Amino acid sequence: MNSSSSTRSNAPRHRGPHPGFVAVVFVVLFLAGLYPVTMFGGSPYFPGPWETPDVIATFFRLRPESLVLCAFFHFGASVTLGIFAATIVSQLSFLGVRVAGTNIAFFGGLMTAFNMAASAFVLWTGARPGIGEDPMLVNALYYLSYVLGGPGFSAPFGLLMAGVSIPAGIFRLVPTWIAILGLVLAVLGELSSLNLVFSWALPLIPLTRFPGFIWIILIGFGLPRSRKPLEDLEPAKRHQTGMRE
Repeated sequence: MNSSSSTRSNAPRHRGPHPGFVAVVFVVLFLAGLYPVTMFGGSPYFPGPWETPDVIATFFRLRPESLVLCAFFHFGASVTLGIFAATIVSQLSFLGVRVAGTNIAFFGGLMTAFNMAASAFVLWTGARPGIGEDPMLVNALYYLSYVLGGPGFSAPFGLLMAGVSIPAGIFRLVPTWIAILGLVLAVLGELSSLNLVFSWALPLIPLTRFPGFIWIILIGFGLPRSRKPLEDLEPAKRHQTGMRE
């Protein structure tokens, strides 16, 4: 028994940032970016894509400082999300998961991060002096930022969740309900791309985004950091691991 306990305590551990803590930092930064442009930060607050061009232009003209803060925090969040994607894929590989899903997850995570950073840069540009005085330019920048941070966020974010949830569930690395939650949110994320064509699909974006924030924290803390010794694996899984190695 002591030998078994010693073997477990000496099990190899993944080296890198803890994805759970990285996920928490990402969520905090993202929510911090929302604060100055929502009703909590003052009025008028960030307009939805259903608003008139005059309402959108008025917000950009009256709240440039809030836009700069939003862009700053969301750019920071995008960098953190990229770190999360790289770390979670590295950790899956360390645990012996070498399937196409991890590459899909990495692509989805990086695309989400890049689109989020681009959306933040567009908002920052819209807050520059004088730009808010041109309604046509402001509306063009607004909708570019929206498409990058709306469906441009939720659809690739769905790929990240699917690419991690499927192998994590198959290899029983996390509780089944976490894997199922990730798959459901991934489907919603892919369906949210319909918002590019149909306005009724707009609610699918926040339904993917905010529950997805809970999921990345769960998967970040739920995924094992240590690799089980080979003798602790079931015979079938031991054979698969040996084949992969």
